[in-house]
Amino acid sequence: MRYWLLERLDEFEENIAIIWQEQQYTYKQLSEQVVKWQHELSNYDIWAGESVALHGDYSFKTCTLLLALIANRNIVVPLTSLVPEKKAKFLEIARVGAIFEFSNNDTWSFNRRKINDRQPLLDHLRIQGESGLVLFTSGSTGESKAVLLSFDKILEKFKERRPQLRTLAFLLLDHIGGINTLLHILSNGGTVISIDERSPQSVCRAIEQYRVQLLPTTPTFLNMLLISEAYKHYDLSSLELITYGTEPMPISTLEYLNKVLPWVRLKQTYGLSELGIPQTQSRNSNSLWVKVGGEGFETKVVKGNLWIRAKSAMLGYLNAPSPFDEAGWFNTGDAVEVDGEYIRILGRTSEIINVGGEKVYPAEVESVLLQMDNIRDATVRGQANPVTGNVVVATVNLFEPEEPRSIERRMREFCKDRLAAYKIPVFLEISKEKQYSDRFKRMRNKYRAV
Repeated sequence: MRYWLLERLDEFEENIAIIWQEQQYTYKQLSEQVVKWQHELSNYDIWAGESVALHGDYSFKTCTLLLALIANRNIVVPLTSLVPEKKAKFLEIARVGAIFEFSNNDTWSFNRRKINDRQPLLDHLRIQGESGLVLFTSGSTGESKAVLLSFDKILEKFKERRPQLRTLAFLLLDHIGGINTLLHILSNGGTVISIDERSPQSVCRAIEQYRVQLLPTTPTFLNMLLISEAYKHYDLSSLELITYGTEPMPISTLEYLNKVLPWVRLKQTYGLSELGIPQTQSRNSNSLWVKVGGEGFETKVVKGNLWIRAKSAMLGYLNAPSPFDEAGWFNTGDAVEVDGEYIRILGRTSEIINVGGEKVYPAEVESVLLQMDNIRDATVRGQANPVTGNVVVATVNLFEPEEPRSIERRMREFCKDRLAAYKIPVFLEISKEKQYSDRFKRMRNKYRAV
C-alpha cells in the first residue's frame, strides 16, 4: 500500500512534477531524490515507526523527503515557520526523535532529540506497520490538538486516476489541505507550483507564468484578490478551477468572483484534520450549497450540526480525549442548513452570536459589510450584553480614513434592508490591523481598535 505511489511516479518520468523557485523538476528527478533521501534515512539510523519532524516550507526537497518518510513507514510531523513559538511543545507531544530543518534555499540540517516516554496511539500505529501523519489544529479556541492519522488510509483515495493539472500549492504541508494537494497532483502526474510569497500579486504572476489550471485557496484570500484587483494586471486565462474551503465563503465574494472570472469554475471543498478531505460537489459556481461525502465518508445532520464518519479518520488526539462517539461519528462543529442532498455551511457553532434567543452567523453579516463603499475588510463577533445576552460587533479595515460616526451611520443605513435588525452591528470599530491569520483564515477573536 505504501509503495504504489512511488511506482506510479515512475510512469510520469518526463513530466514536470514540481516547480520551485523557478526551477522545474521532472518526475524522474523527483524519484531519484526520494531514493537519495531513503539512503539518508538509513545513514541516520531512522527506524520504521519513528516520529520524524520535517520543518520547512513547500519545496522540492521537503516534498521528496515526505514521500521517502512515508515509504520508510515513519510518522511524519510537518512543521513550518508559521509556528516557531510552538515548535518545542509540538516536538514533545509527537515524541519526535529526529528533525530535518530546511532553510529558504532548501539546504538542510539533521538533529536528534531524546524521547522521555511512549505514547499509546503512536505505538499502536507502529504495531500496525503503517506510516503516519501528525497535524496540529490551529488552536484558535485553546491549546492546539495533535491529530494522528494513518498515511496508508489517507493514500487510499488517491489510487483512482484523475486529470493532470498544473496546480499552485497555496496551503502548506502542515495543513491537511496542503498534504491533499501534493498527493492529489503527484498521484496523477500533474505539476505542483510552489511560491515563496502568497500575496495576490505573486499568485496571479505565478498563474500567468506557469499557466496554472487549479488554485486551491481560502475565501479570505479570494476577497483579498478582489480588493487588490491584481487579476486585472495578469493573464489568468489558463485558470480552470478555484477551490475554496477552511471557512465560510461570503456570498458577496462568490458573486463578485463569478463576475470577474466568468470562465473559472468555483468549487467549495470541505475537510478537517481529524477526518481527511471528502469529495464535494457544488450545486454550481454561484452557489454555497454543496454535497459532502463520497466513498469512505458518511454524513448526517443532528440538530443543525454536521456529523461525519470516515474510514480515513484519525486514530485520535495525542494530547486530548477522543472526540468520536461509540459508533465512530465526529461532530464537526459546523452549523448547516439542509436542502435534499445538499448542505449550506453557516459557520462554526462556537462562533454563533446569540442575540435575545436569535442566532447570528458572523459570515452572513460580514458578507453584507464587504459590499459597502470604503470597507476593505470586516470581521464580526459577539460581545456580552446584560439585556440580550450578546450584541453584534464589527471590526473593519477602511480604504480611506473616515469619521467613525459617518461610517456607523452609513453602515446602519446600508444594512437595514439587507439584514434583520438584531443582526446589524451595534458597535463598529475601525482597525488598521489585518483580520486574517498567516494561513489566510479569518480571525474573529483577535483584534485591536484604533
